[in-house]
Amino acid sequence: MAFDALPPIGIGTFRLQGDIARDAVKTALSLGYRHIDTAQMYENEAEVGDGITSSGIPRREVFITTKIWFDNLHRAKLRNSLKRSLQRLKTDHVDLALVHWPSPNNEVPMEEYLQALQDAQHEGLADHIGVSNFTTAQLDQAREILGETPILTNQIEVHPFLANRKVVDHVQTLGITVTGYMPLAVGRVMEAECLQGIARQHGVTPAEIAIAWVASRGIVPIPSSTRPEHLKANLDALQIELTAEELASIDQLDRGERIANPEFAPAWD
Repeated sequence: MAFDALPPIGIGTFRLQGDIARDAVKTALSLGYRHIDTAQMYENEAEVGDGITSSGIPRREVFITTKIWFDNLHRAKLRNSLKRSLQRLKTDHVDLALVHWPSPNNEVPMEEYLQALQDAQHEGLADHIGVSNFTTAQLDQAREILGETPILTNQIEVHPFLANRKVVDHVQTLGITVTGYMPLAVGRVMEAECLQGIARQHGVTPAEIAIAWVASRGIVPIPSSTRPEHLKANLDALQIELTAEELASIDQLDRGERIANPEFAPAWD
């Protein structure tokens, strides 16, 4: 079956390597996840593919996202790099192919790499296409270039310490889904007294509250975890209903704390 939308939560695989990546993906699928996020830069596509194929879950029921690294954005490279990703993932297509980062300093014109990505989609290498780490201005430019071709998502960093409201609001106003990576702020949410207090009220962990807060904003969270109990808790977090007061207090944690901020990042909103 072809997915017409992103599943409501996924497992992120950044920094997961070897058997750890393979086992985390297989476990996640056994618990009910159906959305697996990887990237060329993570150097774990082969293990992610192993986890999916060994899970026993039919390929058509698993939504696979991979992201094309900026070294492969030239028209001559993009298609071949995506085909190599498919070989590693042991599939003939991904459900979603993203541009991982805008080309640093516009070394490769956006028109070139987005049209190459569009061509790859038309060829059947990806059911959907999208972007990651794009600013509001870059997203507007991308929409203009792609015309009638939908952008399924803009994948950006979102957690209680970086609400990223300007970008989130702009993306959602355009009818595009926001995927939120690092929703747990690489574990820092566990130390926030506000989240600890709300977690006690619900009998859950601060991590679950953070994921529930992200999901309450209509954002698809893709937390990363390797332990079965954490994977299950992250999935269960979608069932938590936070009160307006709880949401408002979590909103106050926003301090613009950006974790993924490499030197080649765009000029953020």
